[in-house]
Amino acid sequence: MAHSKTKRRSKPVRKKNGKQNDVKRSVIGAALFAGLQTQLEGIPLLLEDATSAAILHRPPSGKWSAHENLAHVARYHEIFIERVSRMLTENNPVLPRYRAEEDPLWPSWAALPTEEILRRLKILRRRVVALLEPLTRAQMSRRGVHPVFGEMSIQLWTEFFLVHEGHHLYVALQQVRANG
Repeated sequence: MAHSKTKRRSKPVRKKNGKQNDVKRSVIGAALFAGLQTQLEGIPLLLEDATSAAILHRPPSGKWSAHENLAHVARYHEIFIERVSRMLTENNPVLPRYRAEEDPLWPSWAALPTEEILRRLKILRRRVVALLEPLTRAQMSRRGVHPVFGEMSIQLWTEFFLVHEGHHLYVALQQVRANG
């Protein structure tokens, strides 16, 4: 006998005033929300015992230093906020692939002191969380078009954002450990 699988939806929560309100974490997803809240908390540990020289060192391959990877993570927060804002106001906007070397603001971000990058990154992360946290299911389902990955919901863009960020934090760790 075949059984059909149905998706379970989280039940709305009734407020004291009797109105329904979706549980925010069920809209964003508990794991995704936790990643947004905590992923950057590991940066001090990644940079622990690293000298300024190790953080700023660019390998012979020409790849980015740990400092540049952190600047990219911070700058990409601004790009992500712009993208989500467009997805909330436009229908399926085509969002070009972000390339730092084509970004006129990238040189100014890369030139900042590491401490300033980290300060701005904390502020920008709070802005990302503040933008996403109140979104409804319908809003999280709004889409934008990535040139490689195609049409993606805000939910999937946010997962992509965290994976992309995690990659750059990993590379920053590799750089400081190799050069420290």
